Amino acid sequence: MGETPDKPECFGVIEIVFSMHDDGLRHSPESCMACVHKTQCLRTAIKNPSGLQVQEEIVDRAYESKKISFLERWSKRKHISKIKKNSDGGR
Repeated sequence: MGETPDKPECFGVIEIVFSMHDDGLRHSPESCMACVHKTQCLRTAIKNPSGLQVQEEIVDRAYESKKISFLERWSKRKHISKIKKNSDGGR
């Protein structure tokens, strides 16, 4: 995250590169679509602790649309929760 010699300042910042819109879904801005770093940037943003919220949103939408069962949703949310705990140092 942050600026490096070859990456823009917005690199990996979830609120910029994959922000929530009025329709309740996340979209990347047009400026990201033209960027050569877009794929690596989005992957980095999703793997950051703030990106775990996006993963939870994806799981919840899949459950609401009946694409996954309650048990699968519970399992995925528990896995994400463990990752969050580990990234917080076990707090």
